[in-house]
Amino acid sequence: MADDRGGRAVGGRGLYAKRLNGWLDIASLVLIAPAVVGGVYWGVVLYHVLRTRWLLPTARAGMRLAEAGALRRAGAPRLCVVIPAHNEAGSIGPLAESLREQTYGNLRVVFALDRCTDDTAGVLLRIVGDDGRFEIMTIDSCPGDWAGKVNAVWRGVRESVGARGGGAAAELLLFIDADTAMHPECLVATVALLQNRGLGMLSLLSTMTHDRWFEKVVQPAAGMELMRQYPLLRANMDAGRRAFANGQFILMTAEAYGRIGGHEAARGALLEDVEIARLCERHGVPAGVLLADGMHLCRMYGSYAEFVRGWKRIYVECANRRISRLRKLARRTRWLGAVVPALMWAGLGVGVFGMLRVGEGMSVVLLYAAGVSLGLMLLTLGVSYRMGHTPLRHVLSYPVGAWLTGGILERAARDLESREPTVWAGREYVREAR
Repeated sequence: MADDRGGRAVGGRGLYAKRLNGWLDIASLVLIAPAVVGGVYWGVVLYHVLRTRWLLPTARAGMRLAEAGALRRAGAPRLCVVIPAHNEAGSIGPLAESLREQTYGNLRVVFALDRCTDDTAGVLLRIVGDDGRFEIMTIDSCPGDWAGKVNAVWRGVRESVGARGGGAAAELLLFIDADTAMHPECLVATVALLQNRGLGMLSLLSTMTHDRWFEKVVQPAAGMELMRQYPLLRANMDAGRRAFANGQFILMTAEAYGRIGGHEAARGALLEDVEIARLCERHGVPAGVLLADGMHLCRMYGSYAEFVRGWKRIYVECANRRISRLRKLARRTRWLGAVVPALMWAGLGVGVFGMLRVGEGMSVVLLYAAGVSLGLMLLTLGVSYRMGHTPLRHVLSYPVGAWLTGGILERAARDLESREPTVWAGREYVREAR
């Protein structure tokens, strides 16, 4: 009787190979769709990122303008910097030091200390000393219908010697946050850009610090999501502008500030920067938003809990307090920023395995589709991270950051739905959904 065990073994291996190839074809068909979607999405994002880089200057470009030389002399337009500060003793020192080092020729600085209970004033006095360019105001109260920061800025403009000094009122006003710092040429460069571009308002997107884990992982994804909602090119359009500004740095002519009604017109806004930008649009004030490119630095939050709380406030106001919009943005951020990239990496793995095993068919198509899509994603993130001075080694953690950013958006929607108070600068605000 013949021994057929070898034939059965060969037949078994053939059946196993056939089934494996079948599963590879099914997996390839399933994973091609997210690879194509990811490729199209990241290709479009790359196009917009490159257009932004090519068409818009950064703050650093202002140092090369012809106007910059004259701005270092005493005859430069009178510029008053107003800084609202609420319990900023631990962070305001670098800003005060960087302001002392500014090369701008006609400068006054007003620190508007808003209901401070810490040593903010003491820190400032130790740094600025008897420098006559600096003024420290103390604000003890805030009206109930005003946001604290907005009231502090308005009081600084209306009541300070630096801004309203007799017969020598400031021609330019700059509003910056206390947790920032500036390159010595920052004021010269940005005023030169304001004049060169014929603007009434110029805002900078600060270069962020990247020391803490959430600054490396989540912050880039949170910022990119905000830029999807408010693209820089649209924020700089003359017609059809998508009004946007960053409250960490808003430079305005005094004429434009008066035309929009100043901060009094945004008295109750928790995101006063975007409201100021919208007021500029309504009143025909030409405005622009540019990347700081290292000229203006900011550490927004000291802990992840503060980071989440701060970005929830930003997203709620940017979405005009619409719960459905916040949830839509949360789903989009997680799917396009985390789920689709994960499926693209899975597709690349299946494609490599299939090509090595079969060498043809759907696996090869999947390999090329996933490879191109991942290449577009990594190139887009690399260019974006370089523009924001984020270390490139953190690019691979972007999907994790996108997933967590989606969670922040969802939590913002839940807080708005449940009327959870927004805590900001020592006060609570209940925001009503629209």
